[in-house]
Amino acid sequence: MGISKKEIEKKMLIKKTINSMNKQIQKLEEQKQVYIQAGREAKAKGLSAQYNLALSGLRMTIAQQKRVYEMKLNFEITSQMKDMTMMTSEFLKGMGVLSKDMMKLSKEKDFYTVQKQFEEAMMGAEMQTEQLETFMDSTQSAFESNTPMSLEDNKELDAIMGVSLTDGLNDDLGSSIEKELEALKKLSNL
Repeated sequence: MGISKKEIEKKMLIKKTINSMNKQIQKLEEQKQVYIQAGREAKAKGLSAQYNLALSGLRMTIAQQKRVYEMKLNFEITSQMKDMTMMTSEFLKGMGVLSKDMMKLSKEKDFYTVQKQFEEAMMGAEMQTEQLETFMDSTQSAFESNTPMSLEDNKELDAIMGVSLTDGLNDDLGSSIEKELEALKKLSNL
């Protein structure tokens, strides 16, 4: 964010005014020295009217110098206050923008809505799991109904596959697999 031309002109005017006041203070300092010198000479020569005139001029110059100092100080303080006010204003504008963004973000992230969506998703996942179990049960039933049940049919299939009942597919192994399947079914129903 750059400084505008108008803002540059204002800063230049402030600087010019302060410089002008400093020059005035310097001129008054020089004038003080002139009155001091004139007062010394008048005193040395016994010229009381000129001495009083120099003294009066010195008092007036000191008063003017004091006023210019006060004006300069007031001007500098006011200028600094203006800068501080501008900075505060920019800060408040920035905080306003941030606050609006934060409000927008907090409205977008409605926890109630997210929680409701999560619960719906979990219900959908549970339903899908139940449907998968039903599907698996039905396919297992279908496979079992299509599997030859007689010992002769099983021996024939074993021979085709190149295995015999004594090659590790004995009844103990089959019954342990059946027990594990039953245990899994019981766990899934819980």
